[in-house]
Amino acid sequence: MATVRIEEIQQDLRGYLRRVAAGETLVVLESSQPVAEIRPVTTPARGARPAGLCAGEFTVPEGFDAALPEDLLDSFEGR
Repeated sequence: MATVRIEEIQQDLRGYLRRVAAGETLVVLESSQPVAEIRPVTTPARGARPAGLCAGEFTVPEGFDAALPEDLLDSFEGR
């Protein structure tokens, strides 16, 4: 982890952001005291979700996929 003063970041923000984008973490100092940490944004790995994760946790009602009543559809559509 590299340390950098606020004044340095103000002078070359793009340069420091390039370093962060490349994977580096920066600790920002104000008067020699750490005040912030700038690190790359991480995105969680997206894998296929296994089937049946909630098996047995709830029951789907019989009429789940039945058509909704007209009055309810009308209220959704603002009629």
